[in-house]
Amino acid sequence: MGILESFANAFSALLANKLRSLLTMLGVIIGVGAIITTTSIGEGAKADVTERIQTLGANILAVRPGQSRFRGRGSADARRSLTVKDMEALEARGQTFGYVTPEVSSRAQVKFRNKNTNTTIVGTSPAYLVTANFTVEKGRFFTDSEIRYRDRVCVLGKTVVDNLFETVEPVGQTVKIKNVGFHVVGVMKEKGASGWRNPDDQVFIPYSTAMKRVFGEDYLSSISIQANDGKLLEAAETEVTELLRKEHKIAPNKEPDFHVRNQAEFMETLEESNQTFTNLILGIAVVSLVVGGIGIMNIMLVSVTERTKEIGLRKAVGAQRSDILAQFLVESTSLALIGGIVGIGVGIAGAELVTSFWEWRTLVSPMYGIISFVVSALVGIFFGAYPAWKAAKLHPIDALRHE
Repeated sequence: MGILESFANAFSALLANKLRSLLTMLGVIIGVGAIITTTSIGEGAKADVTERIQTLGANILAVRPGQSRFRGRGSADARRSLTVKDMEALEARGQTFGYVTPEVSSRAQVKFRNKNTNTTIVGTSPAYLVTANFTVEKGRFFTDSEIRYRDRVCVLGKTVVDNLFETVEPVGQTVKIKNVGFHVVGVMKEKGASGWRNPDDQVFIPYSTAMKRVFGEDYLSSISIQANDGKLLEAAETEVTELLRKEHKIAPNKEPDFHVRNQAEFMETLEESNQTFTNLILGIAVVSLVVGGIGIMNIMLVSVTERTKEIGLRKAVGAQRSDILAQFLVESTSLALIGGIVGIGVGIAGAELVTSFWEWRTLVSPMYGIISFVVSALVGIFFGAYPAWKAAKLHPIDALRHE
């Protein structure tokens, strides 16, 4: 029997029991769908992180309060350790780095007339435009003088403008942040939402104003630092660490109450977290594929029993063991392959739903589609081998006598 005839017979057998075939394929569909969806989320997150690193530049350091996550959580006091004095010390004494940007941030309600939006308020300095790679599209950014006098001025991200203003020109208007009036002096150029975070959904105000007039804070959330050159990144990291240890009077044998990380470390950490999530879902997908394979084996064994007389008749008229073996292997493989193809479609649809509902970036990789297709075929062959072997070894006389 030719391969085409085997496939034709296999499809005829599957179509004869449509519901049973669909239920048999369900495990494979779920498994392959989970693989496609989760890997697309992982690939999207990876691309998102890579773009952020390229946007910010590889020579950016971030200083955050608290002990390194690799060394423990740190105390409550350790998480409130960065001050304006630290920032000024870094600005005054840095040799391997230039721009130093303070940041204090929190979410808050912003109102304009009868509209409001919940967004991120970022207290910072003009150096933020360099270290975060932002550009002002309309108006201007606030000045050092406005920081010094704690002026109530703000610059809006594009998403905030879209949420609060329709046809009204935002520059020159007054918005309320936590019921405190702020004069809008500028609008940032749109960067575009990317996966887990929307850089356009932010309002920027002087850090001095944020700390004293809005949040009532004495500590900074973080300090961003730009090394003078990418090759000096490690030297800058060492210098920043030493300067802050001196500022905080931390003994050489003591754990610092801050941690310094570069963008490459951020990427590595995010990829580790993403890989853990992906591995977890892939484990569930493998279980689904095994369950689907067992289902295929079960149905093929039932099919062998139901078609025992047919097998005996075929053998009686000259069919070889290899013909019977091929027929049942083709049927089990066809079940798995059809399930795999449907699963790929389900996975792509799942990735689209993730993007639509949670606004996460997803990228469907053709490589994982090919891998899923091949894995489906292997599941069909592996779990269909025993039923096919059982059918092939039936004696024609015994098979014809079967009731």
